[in-house]
Parts: sequence; structure tokens; C-alpha cells
Amino acid sequence: MKKNMGSTDKGIRIVIALVIAALYYFKVIEGTLAYVLIAFALIFLLTSFISFCPLYLPFGLNTCKKK
Repeated sequence: MKKNMGSTDKGIRIVIALVIAALYYFKVIEGTLAYVLIAFALIFLLTSFISFCPLYLPFGLNTCKKK
């Protein structure tokens, strides 16, 4: 699995996941919407930690800096 996410992309995904977690914690979002957003937050965190997003492959995206 070749990395296809740069540090800025990873940082943005982590911030979004933290915002979703805070919204859920403070009960701003509830019900089905909350569960869907928490699932997205978990996916964002996972892809950030492994630096690979499978959805980038079909579109040919790569946010890593070129060496």
C-alpha cells in the first residue's frame, strides 16, 4: 500500500474528526446523523494514521509531496 496522503490532508481529516467527536459529546448531533458522522470520523482517523485513502486511487489523486 503506497502512501497517497500528505501531512496537510491528514491534519484536516484529524481536525474534522475531532470536531465531529466534540459535536457528539456536547449533544449537538444526535440519532442516526450522529452515528453516520461518527463512522465518517473513524474512517478519517484510520486513513490519516495509515496515510492512505482508497478513494483517491480511482481518481488518481495524491497529496503527498513529491521527492
